[in-house]
Amino acid sequence: MLAESGSVKETSARLLRLLALLQTRREWSGQELADRLGVTTRTVRRDVDKLRDLDYPVTAVKGIAGGYQLGPGAKLPPLLLDDDEAVATAIALRTATSSGVAGIGETAVRAMLKLEQILPTRLRHRVDAVRPSAVRTPVPASAVDVDVLSLIGMACRDHQRLRFDYVGRTGSARRTEPHALVTWRSRWYLVAWDCDREDWRTFRVDRIHPVTPTGPRFTPRDLPGGDPAAYVARSVAQMWPYQATVRLHTPAASEIARTAATYGRIEPVDDHTCMLRIGADSPRALTFLLGAIEVDFDIVEAPELAGHLRQMADRFHRAIRNPT
Repeated sequence: MLAESGSVKETSARLLRLLALLQTRREWSGQELADRLGVTTRTVRRDVDKLRDLDYPVTAVKGIAGGYQLGPGAKLPPLLLDDDEAVATAIALRTATSSGVAGIGETAVRAMLKLEQILPTRLRHRVDAVRPSAVRTPVPASAVDVDVLSLIGMACRDHQRLRFDYVGRTGSARRTEPHALVTWRSRWYLVAWDCDREDWRTFRVDRIHPVTPTGPRFTPRDLPGGDPAAYVARSVAQMWPYQATVRLHTPAASEIARTAATYGRIEPVDDHTCMLRIGADSPRALTFLLGAIEVDFDIVEAPELAGHLRQMADRFHRAIRNPT
């Protein structure tokens, strides 16, 4: 027989576990909650009523199986995190000052101080072990509005169509099925299916002006390649004024090639090499990106890059000619 409600201490602990479960998923059936908590669905109903008495907005979900979800309310429920989630949250808050989101830096600092104040010692040591250097980077002039970012994120999560005015090279109104938000080179991008052009597109979030409310729900499509970050890298790389194609001396499936795919587009050649198509705003930037790839490469196409590499090679040779 499943355990039923016992002492006040056991009931309180179970209420916290129930609240934690409701925070991890948008919707739970009564039976799923009962199985997780080791009680009957009748006890789950009683515990839900207790949470409502404490002003937590737990709503019943209509349907054949029925269920529950934690909705928005006037009272913010305690956020229950396991050890790994707490460490990840603290590290993320520390790096949020250079996120490119307007006005988020000071807010992230306040939230970080509150979280670290209550972290157990064992977790505080884990966070300190990966503490980044305190180097402030300038926030891009194209920092995005946090409300716009939140609206787009919720549309991606809930699979709701998103309409917006896009300020690009040719401003236009767009109807999209938003797929994912991606950060790449200090910018935020939206990967979405363009309903009018019937194709996948990448949009800079700082150029998006959403039209509310969001549209009806849609069935998500499969993104080519399946990786939104790689898709953004490929799309944006094609827009840079300076392009290069190089052959990397490593297979396309290698870890080095997968890392290089964040800079451009990888195409397999044979079992030992692959092609990288890469773009940047200057030959110097191309040289920097290629220098970060830890394998040999051959220039296939990019005459201006070859000249710049020769200049950089001469500088490096001069630097080591007479070491002090």
